[in-house]
Amino acid sequence: MKYIISSLALFVASVSFAQKTVNASDILSDIKNGKNINISNATIEGVLDLTYMDDALPSLPKRKRWWNSGGSNTVEKDISGSISFVNCTFKNDVLAYIPHEESGYTFIANFEDYAIFKNCTFERKAMFKYSDFDENADFSGSKFLEDSTFKYAEFSRNISFANTLFEEPATFKYADFRNFVSFANSVFKESATFKYTKFKNGVSFKNVKFEEDLNLKYTKVDGEFNIQNMEVGYDIDSKYTKINGKSFSKYLLKSK
Repeated sequence: MKYIISSLALFVASVSFAQKTVNASDILSDIKNGKNINISNATIEGVLDLTYMDDALPSLPKRKRWWNSGGSNTVEKDISGSISFVNCTFKNDVLAYIPHEESGYTFIANFEDYAIFKNCTFERKAMFKYSDFDENADFSGSKFLEDSTFKYAEFSRNISFANTLFEEPATFKYADFRNFVSFANSVFKESATFKYTKFKNGVSFKNVKFEEDLNLKYTKVDGEFNIQNMEVGYDIDSKYTKINGKSFSKYLLKSK
């Protein structure tokens, strides 16, 4: 009898930890209907196009019309509801940025409420170029296995990239962090670019491993700059970097 109970308990435990599968199309439908998204321990199948490009394209002017009239080629989708993915695996692309070559339009998704992608695995592209994060955002503990970009992204509230893994080149070029941001204990397997990035209330690179190059050219930091135990495998480009008004080298000398 004890053996039967133990086996049953083991079976229940294995079921409770099994990830469910959720279709990206169902998530997009819920977002479109104004619902908040709260998904954990799930595998997401299908492309998660947060820009809703396919919905927008048919009603947009053709390239010649918007080009001749001097109009903008940027189409922005504002996601009003909160989004939370915890311990999820995205099997296909997660897109908050799409440059559509045929039409000439660029599609962008902005997040008006909090955006959580915590302890997630992005097996394909994770594109957040130009995205605005108006509320708290969290990518901590996540793994980016292919291309990812946060170029030109703006983070208005609390944000964390602590304990993340970037397998491919990662770029935060021109990103704007208005609150403190932590990359502590993260690993960048290839080059990491923070060129022109603005950290307006501090940043932590504590225990971060940059296994190749680190580009901090023109980076500006105001507030805490924690690089305790930071490792860089190849070169650091710190030309024109400003840490609380000082050059990178002078800041390091002062902090010793």
